[in-house]
Amino acid sequence: MAEVTLKKVTKKFGDFTAVKGIDLTVEDGKFTVLVGPSGCGKTTTLRMIAGLEEVTDGEIRIGDRVVNRVPPKDRDIAMVFQNYALYPHMDVYNNMAFGLKLRKIPKDEIKRRVHAAAELLGISNKLKSKPRELSGGQRQRVAVGRAIVRDPKVFLFDEPLSNLDAKLRVQMRTELEQLHHRLRTTTIYVTHDQVEAMTLGDKIAVMRDGVIHQYASPKETYDHPADRFVAGFIGSPAMNFLNARVESEDGKAVLVGEGFRLPVPAEKVTDFPPEVIVGIRPEDLDGPITDGDVPGTIEATVTVTEQLGSELLVYAKCGESSIVANLDPHIVVNIGDKIRLKVDLDRMHVFDPESDKTFF
Repeated sequence: MAEVTLKKVTKKFGDFTAVKGIDLTVEDGKFTVLVGPSGCGKTTTLRMIAGLEEVTDGEIRIGDRVVNRVPPKDRDIAMVFQNYALYPHMDVYNNMAFGLKLRKIPKDEIKRRVHAAAELLGISNKLKSKPRELSGGQRQRVAVGRAIVRDPKVFLFDEPLSNLDAKLRVQMRTELEQLHHRLRTTTIYVTHDQVEAMTLGDKIAVMRDGVIHQYASPKETYDHPADRFVAGFIGSPAMNFLNARVESEDGKAVLVGEGFRLPVPAEKVTDFPPEVIVGIRPEDLDGPITDGDVPGTIEATVTVTEQLGSELLVYAKCGESSIVANLDPHIVVNIGDKIRLKVDLDRMHVFDPESDKTFF
């Protein structure tokens, strides 16, 4: 196992800069997820760590060794690709054993490693099957097994679950998490799926346009987003954003907009500009509220409802803004209803409209 360190790493393709001088440290034995929208630079970053893309500028270390000019085969890493990359003419055993044979590992050791990995992944009964005879989940297990048998210092995963159906993705995600807890190998995992990022990572690096906006634990990223982009990307449904002006009431700051007056908790008072952006997660709205004197509410008109069984998503218009609330599934609301929703003020976020940075 080994720590992976990136210092001011940049990647240019002609005049286009895909990765812009990022710093990142993945601690020994930890699971780090690079997450962000398509084109944010996450896969390019992973490929530079693997040695499949050349670093334009900066330094990559695996353990105590700078690997910028080390060939991929000598970096002691194993990569699992989105498309499995299995040899169709080889059975499962030989797909998993192929890399070990190239490295001249003794046959008995190859057999031990392949059978151990197959048992770990629940594919021992598939070792004589060809890839075409396997389901998508089984093929992905073979690809993971091929990485495991190499006993590398670092695992690299490039969106390995994106080709699977929704139910199988959830199952495989759980299996990957259990696998990491058993092996404790340093792992870097790329995905555009923020649910995968939140559930798998010890830390997640949220990327956009070749820049890491925040690198922290999933809970820290969710509870204390560094800026409006992170706040909107992490969480499902996404955070609601409302324009507000800052007023003073009895010496306290109040955020005022169409259909709402939200007092700022005293312990969070800060120097705001005249106008701010309020961020409220759907699960931090409650209601509908029928009591007359309840501070910190939003008035809105219901436009759509989605009954999901365990939760009710209510979409509504608040002035010119659209919001969504995650409410008790047993309540009844109808399209066109005017409702009031209570805001959990302690979990409310406020952003600077100029820099998009968070005040709290």
